[in-house]
Formats: sequence, structure tokens, C-alpha cells
Amino acid sequence: MRLLASALAVVGILVSGTAFAKPVTIKFSHVVADNTPKGQGALMFKKLVKERLGDDKVIVEVYPNSQLFGDAKEMEALALGDVQLIAPSLSKFDKYTKQLQVFDLPFLFDDIAAVDRFQASPEGKKLLKSMEKKGFIGLGYWHNGMKQLSANKPLHKPQDAAGLKFRIQASDVLLEQFKALNANPQKMAFAEVYQALQTGAIDGQENTWSNMYSQKFYEVQKYITESNHGVIDYMVVANSDFWNELPTGVRTELEKILDEVTVEVNKIAEELNQRDKKRIAESGSSEIITLAKDEVAQWRNAMEPVWKTFEKDIGADLIKAAQTSNSVN
Repeated sequence: MRLLASALAVVGILVSGTAFAKPVTIKFSHVVADNTPKGQGALMFKKLVKERLGDDKVIVEVYPNSQLFGDAKEMEALALGDVQLIAPSLSKFDKYTKQLQVFDLPFLFDDIAAVDRFQASPEGKKLLKSMEKKGFIGLGYWHNGMKQLSANKPLHKPQDAAGLKFRIQASDVLLEQFKALNANPQKMAFAEVYQALQTGAIDGQENTWSNMYSQKFYEVQKYITESNHGVIDYMVVANSDFWNELPTGVRTELEKILDEVTVEVNKIAEELNQRDKKRIAESGSSEIITLAKDEVAQWRNAMEPVWKTFEKDIGADLIKAAQTSNSVN
């Protein structure tokens, strides 16, 4: 009788353990607002995971606006397991692989459609796995949009930027980009930019329309030049050990959801940028400067030497593949 009771107790424990297995918690940390393309994507991912997997299997927690970690610390946090999913700007990865510096080269892509084509190409997809030996696995690219320049003086020609202090992401390519303009680049965390602009610690910055609107940079910048000189996109990235150790069924479903969210994020990114460009124009706080073709050519020529500087690290073939994406067959 006692043996039967013991056996039943063991079965009860096993059943209980199966029924009440601890769900996987995914902390998704990022540094921008909820109403940006990345913010919308993170919330969409959370919603779909809840609908399809349920809280008993996976719980997604989203932490926007550097609530957990600023952009200088999020890769370290991912490596340590303090967060499970992040989506840093592609500029943040150059210490892990020099190839991803291709996305920071100025005037490489004609528009966001060209960026999309390159990321969908074999070369672009291969870059998602380029940091696996360092412990990180890329799961997809999310668009933010093309970059514009802002300052408290009008920027029509490259020489107008000379001597100005511009905030940049922690990217050696962007450092050289502004040095090519005889400007003074300042590496700075995204969360610090508004106050630095407000106090005059920096004179200007480069960003997308949606980031400038959501962070209210336009309130402390008199001029925004529509330069479209570069791209700010993100890589959704996980710790490779964490991701590969997930139950196969769970991982497969999460990958499907991320693929769906990626398509939607990349659709809405341009809509949000055009909407926020209009809002900035209507605010009257910043004057938007449209460059003439010859002025764009001057900016291109001024920044062209940056390509040669980084060609060896990035790879001439990869740069050529990115250039090819500007042509639609």
C-alpha cells in the first residue's frame, strides 16, 4: 500500500512538473519609443507570441526607451543573458564583424527599397550569421529608414558642416564620415542626444524622421536637411546559445512570427517616416531643407573617400553586391 502511495506521489510530481513547466521568458529590450518602427515591431512580436504560443509557453516582455539598458550596454546584456532579444542599429556590430560596416557607408544605397533588396540577397542573409562564432545570431533585419542631417544652422553644402559637433553612433565609419566634412563627430548614447542638443553640447545629429519626431529632436534643431545620405536599420539578434537551446517547436514558431513581423515592420517604416516628416514640417520648429541635385552630388563627393578607407575591412565584393541592389532588373 505504501509502495503504491509512493508510486502515485512520484507520478503526481511528474505530472505536476509537466503541467506547470516554467514558461520561457524573453525580455526584448530596445532604446527607442513605442511609436517608432522598431517599437511597433517589438509590440507586434509580443502580441503574436501571446496569441500563438500562450503565456504557459513563452512570455515576451518589452522594454522600450532604454528602460533596461542603453545602446552602449545592450550587447553586453545579451551576452550575459540579462535580456534575450534586442534589435540594435547595424552600426553597433562593427566590433563583432567588420562586414556589417557596409550599412554605414554614406550614399551607398539610393533608397530604402535598395536596402531591402540587399538584405534579401544571399550576401545580406549571410551577414545575419556572421557573428555566430561570437555568440550572437541574427534573426532578421528591421527597417528604420534613411538618415537626414540636422543642425542649428542650415546645411546646404558639405562645407556648412565644418567645425560643427555631430552626435554619432559608436561606428568608426560614421566617425570618418563626419571627419570627411571637417566636422567633429561625438560618439554618444541615443538616450543622451536630446539633452545634448538642448544644452548645445552638440550642434547636430543624423537620424530618421521617425526617430527625430518621437525623441523631439526637431524641437531643439532649427534646420533638418533631407539628405538621405545613409540608412538606420536594425538587426534582431539573440544570444545563439539561448536561441539554439529553445525547444524545437517553440523556436520554429518564434522564427515564423519574427518573419511575419519583419515584413510588417518594413512596410510601416516608410509610412511612419513620411508621417513624422509631415508632423515636423507642420510643427514650425524646424525648417526642412530640400537639396538640389548638384548639392547632393557635392555631399556625395565629400564623403566618397570613406568607402576606400573601409573597403579592405568590409570587402570589395560585398560593397559591390550592395551597390548592385540599387539597380532593379
